[in-house]
Order: sequence, then structure tokens, then C-alpha cells
Amino acid sequence: MSAALHRLSNGLRLVVEPMPGLRSATVGVFVLAGGRHERSEQNGIAHFLEHMAFKGTPTRSARAIAEEIEDVGGYVNAYTSKEVTAYYARVMAADVDRGLEIVADIVLNPLFAAADIEVERGVILQEIGQTLDTPDDVIFDWLQEVAYPGQPFGRTILGPPERVGAFGRGEFAGFVAEHYGPAQLIVAAAGAVDPDKLLAAVERRFGGLAPRPGRRAEPAIFCAGERRSVRKLEQAHVAMAFECPGVRDDAMYAAHLYATAMGGGMSSRLFQELRERRGLCYTVFAHASSYEDTGLITLYAGTGGEKLRELEELAIDELRRSAEGLSAPEIERARAQMTAGLVMGLESPSARTERLARMVALWDRAPSLDETLAKIDAVTPEAVRAFAETLVTRAAPAVALLGPVRKAPSQASLAGRMAA
Repeated sequence: MSAALHRLSNGLRLVVEPMPGLRSATVGVFVLAGGRHERSEQNGIAHFLEHMAFKGTPTRSARAIAEEIEDVGGYVNAYTSKEVTAYYARVMAADVDRGLEIVADIVLNPLFAAADIEVERGVILQEIGQTLDTPDDVIFDWLQEVAYPGQPFGRTILGPPERVGAFGRGEFAGFVAEHYGPAQLIVAAAGAVDPDKLLAAVERRFGGLAPRPGRRAEPAIFCAGERRSVRKLEQAHVAMAFECPGVRDDAMYAAHLYATAMGGGMSSRLFQELRERRGLCYTVFAHASSYEDTGLITLYAGTGGEKLRELEELAIDELRRSAEGLSAPEIERARAQMTAGLVMGLESPSARTERLARMVALWDRAPSLDETLAKIDAVTPEAVRAFAETLVTRAAPAVALLGPVRKAPSQASLAGRMAA
């Protein structure tokens, strides 16, 4: 069945897609406010706010929220990304209304009690500390900061400890007032769900919200640069990023196929050359991520400090060779991986719900899976090679390094090698 989109009179949108044969469903509230919507003094508040939603409402304690959803075998969760904060529940078909009611309650009626704020502040500070102690987590935060310096898009989702340590009830209420209006909310559901019943339930719970203006995110502007931190670790961690088209540009499909061919699996060029042939690393991959107005192709590898220069230079050489040597079979293999990954992933109602909300946020409609697959199929090998040539002739990387990286080549030397 196809997805149906409804718009309430206050601007809130509901998108729902039944999935015949399933006995469970996912229903979520997607708020078009993520890390990139924060001002500098707010960095980390969207994520902190996501945590606070689970600490209680006027009618439910934090324990009651957990028990009420688990009493029916479901679960409720949330996440914060660059562009959205999502709250969702996975439940059996008979409990969709209960799942929606709980999610609506925590999104619309958080208490922000002072004691709860202090408890959750400690939890988030521990989360930040854990990330800082995990090299293959922190390296990507650093890469984002290098690629988008001084911009909301480049800041971390978790925020700096000093900001997290200062947020109070007033800051949370202000962010909600600025970003949680009905025009910024999308309710999405997929699985064993009755669209008519869900529409009526959404009207009851969200129809009374008063419209309010929202605040647009600042544009993201990619920059080349470098950050390196020499630490005494067993491995040197390196991540490189190049800008690619955003999700509104159909050229992104060629970029995603290119990234998959270069580092998306065991048969990919980087895996075969750097790990299988040279034995320079255990982990190496490349992937593409596309956002509303920008995108990134990211390469990552971990290796010994004495092998880092060789690894980075060989990776750059593989990128250069790909502009002319990427073969049709490699591209077709990447197409099969990309297609299968998308199709198999969307057999989950949670993944389907997330996709529906994202599509509606971008295009105010929910394109079918077949429409997306047709765009992937339409990408020619020539288009992928043309993207590869543009990457190597016009792009310079953003680079982040952590560990025994003192002898790593500079970002400028890598950019020069790429353009040679």
C-alpha cells in the first residue's frame, strides 16, 4: 500500500503507510529541530531536551512511562540528529493508540523538574566523557567541526560540557517555544496501523496546538582543513571527508554509488587495496551522507602510526585512479548493494517510519520506494565516473587524525597529491 499524507489545520503533518502482513507498528513524532538549528549558546540543548522528555509529564512519572509501554511488550525511544529530533514507539497492532498517546505526552508535556534536570545533566556529561574516550567516535565529531568550522552544522550533537552544565528550565522552554510548533512536527507511522483511526487520534492529541513561526537553520558551507591530536594510543585513527550533493539534488545518487564502490564492502577498492592486498589496517570504509543542503563522503581507517602515511597516500591514489578506472561491474555491484540495503532496511516499520518523516520534511510528500529505486537505476557509469573526476580535480579534503599521528602527511600535501 502507498503512504497517505494528511495536514491538520494548524500545519502539523501526518504520514502513514500500512504494511500488510505485519502485526506490529511504529509511530513517531519527528521534530524538525536538530543540532544545526541551535545557536552557539544552545549547542547540545536539542539532545538534552530529548533526554528530558522521558523524565516525566504531569500525568506520568519516568517509571510510569517505561512501565506503561513495556506492559504491552512495546518500547519507546528517541534520538537527535543534525536535522531532526525523533520520538517513537514500537508496539503491537492493538496498542498503536497507546504508543501514540505516550509519545505525544512526552513531547508536548515534559515537566522539566529541577531535580530531573540535574540527574540527566550528569547522565549526559557521562555520555560526553564516554564519547571522548572512544577514538572512533570522537574522530567523526572532529571531522564535522573541521568540515564546517564555526557553523551550527559543524558542532557536536552532545554539545560541550560547559554548555550542558548550564542549561536550565528556561532554556528548554525557550527552545520548545521556538521549534516545537505544529508546522515543525511530523507524525509518521508504518506497519499494522489503521490510517483513519490514526488520523482521528492525531487530531485529538495535536489538533489544538496553536500555529507559531519556526526558525530556519543556517546554510552549511563545506571547508577543507585539518585537526590532529597526538595521543598515546595503539592505533592511529584517520577520517577524511569530501563534500557531495545534498539530498535535494539527484546527483547525490551518483555520489552514493561512488562511495559504495570505493569503500562500502569487502569487495570495495579501498578494502581490497588497503586491507586485503597491503595489510595496512583492520578497518577501512567509505560512506556517503546527504542532508538538506550539503553532503559528505567520509573515509575512515585505523592503523599503526608507522603505516599511516602509506595508508593515507594509497587511499588518495585510489581516489585518483577511480576517476578513469572505475569499471561498470564495480558500479553495478555498488548499485546492487545500495538497492538491497535500502529495500531490506525498509522491511522494518521503524525504518519505514523514519523514511516517511524525512521525505515529508524535504518534499512535503512521501515518494514511493519504487520512485527512489528508479533514480538509483537511472545513474549511469558515466555519471559515477564524472562525479569521481570532479571529486579528484576540484575537491580538497577535511581531515581529522587521532593517536600516534605526528608523522602523518598534512592536509595540504594530501590535497596536492590528489590534484597532481
